[in-house]
Amino acid sequence: MPTPTPPPQTAAAPWRAPFLTHLTPLPTPTFTLATLHPAPQPESPSPALPCLPRARTCVFRGLWASLPANTHNPAPRNPQGVYESDLPVFTTDARSDKATEVFDSAAAGDVEASGGMTGGGGPVEAVFWVEDPEVRTQWRVRGHAWVLAGDVDDEGSEGARKVREVLGARMRRVGDGDGKEGEGWSFAREVTGHFGNLSPLMRGSFKAPPPGTPVAYHTEKGEGLGLRVDDLEDEAARRNFRVVVIVPDEVDQVDLRDELRPRRWLYVYRGVDGESKLPGGEVIGEWEKVEVWP
Repeated sequence: MPTPTPPPQTAAAPWRAPFLTHLTPLPTPTFTLATLHPAPQPESPSPALPCLPRARTCVFRGLWASLPANTHNPAPRNPQGVYESDLPVFTTDARSDKATEVFDSAAAGDVEASGGMTGGGGPVEAVFWVEDPEVRTQWRVRGHAWVLAGDVDDEGSEGARKVREVLGARMRRVGDGDGKEGEGWSFAREVTGHFGNLSPLMRGSFKAPPPGTPVAYHTEKGEGLGLRVDDLEDEAARRNFRVVVIVPDEVDQVDLRDELRPRRWLYVYRGVDGESKLPGGEVIGEWEKVEVWP
């Protein structure tokens, strides 16, 4: 069973704590996800831009390797207190446009490495707006998205190996774990954990007809709306269920609490031993932080 091999890094991103502080109290933390949709030549804005923007609302499911606690989740969890990351997670249907776009807009090398169900690497931007008067902050997370399916631990899958490599490089080992839940740490177990964190009705939505198809089309056997799924290994639902992890390159924070003095900070990922490249910037761990005009 493959396990992550994180580099020798210990510091959380400087934006991580305020980001989670703003989002965790929300009943349903939603955000707008923008992707690139490959467009046929007649529809493309120009020959140099053969794609169109697409945006939709998604639900934030926490940070990768830090599965939110849920007493109703029957899935076996990875050992707690072993790894954490600064990588936002959401879930989606493999048949949705956004899942396809994450693959189709990826760099050539990543497309070649994503022949299975797991892979991707396309550019995305996630925009969070927290309206609470005590917060009034917009977060924009720019980076690349990776799609994880049940085959993520498959050693024979180029896409799965690529995803484990990319995510593992941005995970931190924070301890030895409690040793009480499962043995070792598994990407596939984390994926199943996210499936279990959904309600039975939400799990059942992955057995609905393909998103975006005309209602007049006949549905396949077993497809339908309003289905409940209790079995975490339900073949049809798991075939369509995906976890998507965003690996951030930049995080943009705009604080609008004070109308007379709004403030904005840009965080840029510089990696281990990275150097400051922006006037007034400060390197904190693997990130450079700089205050910019809002």
